[in-house]
Amino acid sequence: MSTLTDFSNSLATAVQKGGASTVLVDTRRRYPASGIVYAADLILTADHVVTREENLNVALADGKLYPVSIAGRDPGSDLVLLHLSEKVFTPASIAQDEPKVGELVLALGRPAHTGVQASWGIVTAIGGPARTGRGGVLDKYFQTETTSYPGFSGGPLINTEGEVLGINTSGLAHGTALTIPIKLAWRIADSLAKHGTVKRGYLGVRTQSVEISESVQKALKNNQDHGLLVLWLEAKGPAEQGGLLVGDILVAVGGQPVGDPDDLYSALNSDTVGKAISVEILRAGKPEILKATVGERK
Repeated sequence: MSTLTDFSNSLATAVQKGGASTVLVDTRRRYPASGIVYAADLILTADHVVTREENLNVALADGKLYPVSIAGRDPGSDLVLLHLSEKVFTPASIAQDEPKVGELVLALGRPAHTGVQASWGIVTAIGGPARTGRGGVLDKYFQTETTSYPGFSGGPLINTEGEVLGINTSGLAHGTALTIPIKLAWRIADSLAKHGTVKRGYLGVRTQSVEISESVQKALKNNQDHGLLVLWLEAKGPAEQGGLLVGDILVAVGGQPVGDPDDLYSALNSDTVGKAISVEILRAGKPEILKATVGERK
């Protein structure tokens, strides 16, 4: 058997493995979309493909339809969790390592009852944090050369072992297909399963990115060249109550460096809500560390 045939067979095996946990999601008026089995009774898919509240169904290769309901949704990350009344599915096999730029990957979808569909390509970029077109921020995302055929949104990106690397969606960047890393997607799914929503933190500040001089970098004992100048504070908000002043420069929140507003959004994740975290600032050019209790963004 030739090397090329071996390679082809290995890709077919990967698609078969990844396709076993890729479901058809019938939740909109047009053609169905795709989803990933998160738990035996839970399906994770793209939020923008769930356009109705009733008569929602999912299906695997056998074509049998299973009615589902919405367990929780997070428009900011374009993810929604669907709940079955019975435990019938096998959860997806998750990759332990993130892909590298240049790595061969496959995008899967099940937008029709005829079976799983696939396209292949390489990872072209890894980025983040970045604002989404749905009012949220992604800590990280992948871009690939795979073709996102109609109905692929909500389906998995897999490696050549058939393990899920992320969830594909065209609903975050004005139609451009992106992949949400599976560890991030699973963390959001966990929050949706427990609470129905995803909590996001806020400090009650308006900021602007500014450069940090080399002399001040030495005082910080790092090479961070940008921070966030505080332009406004919410009256009695978390930042003001924590002692921040207009004119302070934020350099780290919860131990995470912040050089632009997206960094701040990323640092104030759901795990920080209601907790007192360290806020490292520059005040009159001198480093200080304050404490602020993170509020919940409404």
